[in-house]
Amino acid sequence: MVALDQIVRYADVGGRTVAWSEVGRGPALVIGGWWCSHVQADWQDERFRHFALTLARDHRVIRYDRPGSGLSGRDGATPRTRHEEVAVLLGLAEAIGLDSFSLLGASSGSVVAAAAAATAADRVTRLVIYGGYAHGADIASPATQAAMLDMVRRHWGLGSRMLADVFMPGATADERAAFARYQRQVATSDEAARALAQVYAHDSRDLLGHIEAPTLVLHRTADRAIPFALGRDLADRIPGAYFLGLGGAEHFPWLGASSEITGATLAFLAGDDPAPSRTAGGEGLTAPPTLSARELEVLSLVAQGCTDAQIADRLTLSSHTVHRHVSNIRTKLGVSSRAAAAAWAARSNKL
Repeated sequence: MVALDQIVRYADVGGRTVAWSEVGRGPALVIGGWWCSHVQADWQDERFRHFALTLARDHRVIRYDRPGSGLSGRDGATPRTRHEEVAVLLGLAEAIGLDSFSLLGASSGSVVAAAAAATAADRVTRLVIYGGYAHGADIASPATQAAMLDMVRRHWGLGSRMLADVFMPGATADERAAFARYQRQVATSDEAARALAQVYAHDSRDLLGHIEAPTLVLHRTADRAIPFALGRDLADRIPGAYFLGLGGAEHFPWLGASSEITGATLAFLAGDDPAPSRTAGGEGLTAPPTLSARELEVLSLVAQGCTDAQIADRLTLSSHTVHRHVSNIRTKLGVSSRAAAAAWAARSNKL
């Protein structure tokens, strides 16, 4: 049974104090910080808590606050670049002894999660991205970005309400007012403006093609914070990524039909099909992508009966990388075994 409360701890990461929490048991699933995250204050939200506990049924769910935010100490500079953000995530994983883990990146956390997956391919087993993007400058026009930043910096009261309207369009007036208060509680106007500027500045396009971990990209079709087209663009840039479009306009994954998100995430992390059928409106999992040239090489050797070690020797790869390729091939093809993958290739004349 999953414990109903999280445990909050602190770790030294590069000389900075990072607050992190965990709940559940099983393979580690690390969720990075997002807009104005606060590991303790977030936990007080019943819907957020339900979202996390659902994932914790099968996983050890680990969340953290970026240095300089939430419960993390102000004893060091807040990360300002993608490189620094990734160093915090991977440094925390090392500090708490995670040899391998899956990642869930949401909103601006998607850029950091994707970059971490590309940087630590030997440690990140699977990657799930929700409401993400590749290039922050594409989120809004330069004029809109400037206006948003000015509002947040100069009029944080109005700015927090404006952001609540964008993030939670389906919420009641009281719920949006409560979230506006929450933002002002956990971040000053300057902190919020710096965080928002970083959202727009993030760019992971140079790394997305290097991601080896099986990847699922989820995005709601009417998301007002991060346009749906940016989620599809992100998936297109990651080799072999699955893209699942979901109905709804809520930006936060714990709002709206959150069971669709947790269900798809848990299925994908378990190696199952995250969306076994399309919806009537044509949304859902895109057709399985074609295999890359490298994956076809690996599949050819699998069909010949080679082990991962033998394939690694033939292709001058690590056994771990070969294992990832085989896992990704099976995920793409929707098959449960190496033999089934080889049979698919034979039927499809792909070798």
